[in-house]
Amino acid sequence: MTDAEGSPAPRRSQRDKKQVKPYASGSQSPNKRKRNAEDDQVDIQEIGDDEVEADDEDDADGVDDDDDDEPDTRPVKRKGKATGPRKLKAKSKGPPPPKRPRTAKNTGSKPQKTPKPTKRKARANGGFDADKLATETKISADNPLFNAIMNPSAALQSTAEDFLDSLAQSPGAAQAELINCILRACGCNDSVDADEVLDYDGVVDSLDNFTEGLKQENSPIYPLTSKLPIFKHFRTSLSELISRLVLSAADVGTLYTSDMVTTLQTWVVAMSSSQIRAFRHTATAVALEVETALCQVAAAVEKEAEIVGRQREGERKRRAANKAQNVREKDLDGKAAEVRKRRAAVAEYLKEIVDGVFVHRYRDLDPHIRAECVRAMGHWFTHYPAHFLDASYLRYVGWVLSDSATSVRLEAVRALSAVYAQAEYISGLMNFTARFKPRLLEMAARDTELAVRTAVLGVLGAIDQHGLLEDEEREQMCQLVFDGEVRVRKAVAGFVEGLWNELIEERLAGRKVGEKGKERAGAKALAMLLVRWDRERVEEEDGSQDGSQRELAMSADIKGRTALAVEALWDDVDSASGWEGLLEMLLLDHSAGGGEEDLDTADDSIAASAKNTVDEAWRLTETEESVLLEVLIASLRRAKALAGTTKKGEDETLISDLTRALIKGLPRLFIKYQTDANRIANVLLIPPLMNIELYLEMRMMTAYANLWDDITKQFLSHSAQTVLSSAVVCITHLLSCPSLSNTNSTKILELEDELAAQLRDAVGGREEIEVAGFNEDEVLALSAVCARMCALIGTRDMCGWMEESEGGKQSCVWDIIAALVERGRLGYREEERMIEQGLQVLGLHIMWKTRSLPDAKEATPEDEKYMETLREQRDSLLEKLVEYAVGTQSNTAEAVKRAAFQNLMTLHILFCVEQTTTPDGRVLPTAALPLELDDEVQYRCAGFIQATIEQYAELLEEGQAPGEEEASDSGESSGEENVPAKGKKGKTKAKSPVIKEQPLTRTRLEQEYLFMGTISTFLRAIRAGAVHVRHSAVLLAHYGRLGPAFDLCTKVIIDSLREEGMYRENGDLVVDVVTQALKESFTLVLDSVVRGEDHVVALAKQLGQSFMIRGAQLSIVKKLDSQYIVQTHTNLLTWIVKRIGTYEAAKNKRARKTAILFFKVLQPLLAAVDSRDALRIKAHVDQVLAQAKIEVPPSSKIWEPQRAYEKKLSSIMAKDKGGAKGRKAKGAKSAAMVTSDESESEPEPRPAEEEPHTPKPRPKPRPLGRQRSPTSSLSELETSDPEAGVQERIEEANEKPEAEVEVHAEHEQEQATPRNRPPQATYGRSPTKTPSVHPASNGITPPSTRKRQRTDEDDEDAGEKSVEAIETNGDAATPGDEAPREESPSNEIIYRRKRARH
Repeated sequence: MTDAEGSPAPRRSQRDKKQVKPYASGSQSPNKRKRNAEDDQVDIQEIGDDEVEADDEDDADGVDDDDDDEPDTRPVKRKGKATGPRKLKAKSKGPPPPKRPRTAKNTGSKPQKTPKPTKRKARANGGFDADKLATETKISADNPLFNAIMNPSAALQSTAEDFLDSLAQSPGAAQAELINCILRACGCNDSVDADEVLDYDGVVDSLDNFTEGLKQENSPIYPLTSKLPIFKHFRTSLSELISRLVLSAADVGTLYTSDMVTTLQTWVVAMSSSQIRAFRHTATAVALEVETALCQVAAAVEKEAEIVGRQREGERKRRAANKAQNVREKDLDGKAAEVRKRRAAVAEYLKEIVDGVFVHRYRDLDPHIRAECVRAMGHWFTHYPAHFLDASYLRYVGWVLSDSATSVRLEAVRALSAVYAQAEYISGLMNFTARFKPRLLEMAARDTELAVRTAVLGVLGAIDQHGLLEDEEREQMCQLVFDGEVRVRKAVAGFVEGLWNELIEERLAGRKVGEKGKERAGAKALAMLLVRWDRERVEEEDGSQDGSQRELAMSADIKGRTALAVEALWDDVDSASGWEGLLEMLLLDHSAGGGEEDLDTADDSIAASAKNTVDEAWRLTETEESVLLEVLIASLRRAKALAGTTKKGEDETLISDLTRALIKGLPRLFIKYQTDANRIANVLLIPPLMNIELYLEMRMMTAYANLWDDITKQFLSHSAQTVLSSAVVCITHLLSCPSLSNTNSTKILELEDELAAQLRDAVGGREEIEVAGFNEDEVLALSAVCARMCALIGTRDMCGWMEESEGGKQSCVWDIIAALVERGRLGYREEERMIEQGLQVLGLHIMWKTRSLPDAKEATPEDEKYMETLREQRDSLLEKLVEYAVGTQSNTAEAVKRAAFQNLMTLHILFCVEQTTTPDGRVLPTAALPLELDDEVQYRCAGFIQATIEQYAELLEEGQAPGEEEASDSGESSGEENVPAKGKKGKTKAKSPVIKEQPLTRTRLEQEYLFMGTISTFLRAIRAGAVHVRHSAVLLAHYGRLGPAFDLCTKVIIDSLREEGMYRENGDLVVDVVTQALKESFTLVLDSVVRGEDHVVALAKQLGQSFMIRGAQLSIVKKLDSQYIVQTHTNLLTWIVKRIGTYEAAKNKRARKTAILFFKVLQPLLAAVDSRDALRIKAHVDQVLAQAKIEVPPSSKIWEPQRAYEKKLSSIMAKDKGGAKGRKAKGAKSAAMVTSDESESEPEPRPAEEEPHTPKPRPKPRPLGRQRSPTSSLSELETSDPEAGVQERIEEANEKPEAEVEVHAEHEQEQATPRNRPPQATYGRSPTKTPSVHPASNGITPPSTRKRQRTDEDDEDAGEKSVEAIETNGDAATPGDEAPREESPSNEIIYRRKRARH
């Protein structure tokens, strides 16, 4: 019996909506509808329909009823329930039973009326097709409630009311329909009937049957987590239907008079504990939604009880006067009793769901279910706080704050946001807050998810508003204003605003000041807070610095951080956005002894404010003044940036106002801070923010010339790099204004002349500058001049000025700088900066001249002279660069070497032969001056890079924690002999040096910047073709050692190797680079320079990408020729086996154990190997092991990497084989396994992947009956190899077709040839006792198996293995049907061998 047949209660159409009282959730009326505006529009449209439209609507409803298989009495019920206008329309149409066949016939016999019903049906159901839904989702469409949930146009309020009507008439069928709806929501097509649904004792058995049925489906649809578009709004609709159902039942009293909730709870509680995730998740969601709706009902009942209580109290007071109980009081007493009864029933329902579902599912294995529970708890806190805002419920949310899933933690934080938003319940949250506040603070500072951090900061802000945070905790939160995430900085702005306001009140306590005083106090408070928070951070990072060093580090490091803080505080803290007040504040004299500012006596407001006495309430310290200057610059930048987002006229006005204020205040800032390099560098950041053309509009050319003079003065008087860089930016900004070109030209020429004069004065007229002596002051002066020239020539073409000699009257700047650079070979450390800057100046000069290089085809005699001069200057500079960077005679300082190397690489990139044409084929002017780097110099450059890497690695190792090294060393020594490679030692392995555990100090970052500058220059030269790609191996060898920035270089090299190997057909180069890189990288492991092979394995994974190009879904689009891939493996195998043999001969077990780990490195390189290549590689492995006379013990854990490598080769070789042959190969493996020498001590069969591999020398064909050679054995090769038959005639594998080899292998495996049997009968006997050749064999007499030499591992475990062999021999059997049946001879031989051995 279907659900529709089992529920005789009539149903209302989905489009016919009854006029009921408004529906609401939460604080509104419980019955207000929650559907979208589309439903409301349908209601309005239906109310306005005329009589004919009503007829059409009834017809459409009839069609809907037919589709849903609903009874014919439905229209009668709708007529009785409808409101007045609806009833009239329905009655005018007549009885509905005769309409149903008429409607059905309309589709065929009356086509003229077909469009109207179809159109109305589309409007009613929104194009919903239940049959299509069932086809797409494989979920039956036989449940009206489930169909209503899936139908986006369904009126869920009417659906809920229809269900309640049906519940009143036939409770069993209606409840069965509800439970079946939940089953459909689980993706289950099973159903329960009216009797089963009320059989509470049989619920578990029924669910077990449903579970078994659901397990049979391969991929059942699960609506709550399905990605199908049709389920997009399923969760929302399900929640809405349950809410409307419960609230409507409460309104009509069915909630208390029927057992609907009891039945629902019985089923969902049992389903929520199911092992099937679909049942468990859906039942939990349903139960939580029911609980949420019950919370709203309970809150309404509580409110009603409160109202009734007040009414009863009022009646009692009135009765005191009348001395008699009236009728109203009796009614109120009865009503109060009824409310108490309802409250008790709802409380019981609430407790049942919490105890039966929530308590178990909030810690479910599925994070989605845990998140559902926590989210629901947050709703309960909101809807029924009187009951749920209790420690017994709050603790659940506190516990999941440490959940591993981000979604669960986020829902917990959101639930707490709802908790602290209710101020009337704060008193009950004191203990909870004290218990979980440390966890909240930790999440705000260190949680991995940004959304969680920002949400936690919101909760902490709400806690702070109730005064539950200590001052230290508030300070801790405020330090996040310097966080790297903008959302975190914005979220913490509220804390900063609170502390800022409190500090202002503290500073102005007992004072009566105006708005200007409050503004200045606000600036002082902001500076104090920023200094306090930043000093605490600096002290935490470097507590060993003294006070002066700490202040310098703070003032230098706060740059940029202050700008981030100002951006975050812009909308909350007035002082952060009030740049006018900040400028006025900085112009005051805040010195301890001065009371007034002794500046220019101008009659403007700023000058007047400068003469005011500085009050102690806003007097700044030195550090606070530096920080406030940073705040001013950040505020000006922010104001200018925001001006660009406003209307066109408004932004011009704002920038003009800003420029006018700075025109007046900037000169005084220059005067005040001209002796402080750090502060003047900040002041020089202000002019680029101004509209320079305003000087011309205001006719203030004198002020503009003074601005030029101020900037030039700072540029010529300071040597700090920050000041020079800021001054050059200012000069560039001034030169960019074409309307002031006259003044600009004059001032820049004056600057260049002054710079040349400083250089000549510093030289002092010396003739031989290369060997002349300079005192300390002269060296400092020359270094400062070279630094200024380098800063200026980097942004401006000064070639003419560099070569100007005034007609030969004096030396040109080029000659002077070149002579100073010649002093680099002397190696004076005092002159290091001077030589470094001089090299930069000469290199920049060559680049500027190259930029103006004429085209060689159209060159005039002047152009040829220009080119010849450039060639001479370039060659002379290159000679010096080669000598300083990679020369062997000069005693050059490190900084000079680094600068020389970078300039050498840059010039070769500029004039590289491969870079002389553009992509469109046009020849560049540099083609006339080609430049190539000699091979010897290239090797020297690679050596320089190697030395630089080693120096940087030593710096990193010095910063490693000593305890960490000790722990690693002790772990390495303790696990040396007995612990396998994947055991304890593997856990203690660490990359050396450990980059991530070192503090990111300023010194460390500067070292990394210099190092990466050198490395990136060398890498750029490789990519451009100036340096050969083969030298990239020196970079690859150190992959994984020096940090993520260095590892990024690998990607560029991989791209170059792909280009060389696949497009330029230069596979030998790829082989050389990959082989050399892996050798050098693993040599670092063998020499104990690096602990662990992890970085070498990671490098192999990266280099494996150079063998192929992958496309969509990791498919191989293009691959390097297979011979080069095989050559890479054979070269590396030969090298490592030779090393292993050397260590074996020297009995160096530790080094041998480490060397064997190299087979792990080879495994990632097999990704591009096919079966035939794997066969060749496998043969080479056997050959080199045999030549080195190395025996591989099958059970030794030390040799596990080698066995894993051969296993991977075997799996690649077996890719092309069919299933039958694969099974026979398995049998051959088992036979070969039993006949191995190791099987004597342990005859128990092992899986194929753990099969021992004995050493296999290169096989040689020999005539029938010939005595076996001691160095080669084809039988031994085939017996121990996993692919026994495939190895036939290994040395002929390259000539034979693969099909022939496979056919031969299959033939031998089918006949069980003596190649697998003879070794079983020859242990301890003469080869002449070998069984005769099988008639079906190919006639080759199988040679005997020679006894394998015992290794150290065998000797150590011989006793244990012999005992184990005797104990387990009786249980040893062949695995299934895969191994041959001739096992008994092998066992007899094993016993005989044991007696002989012992």
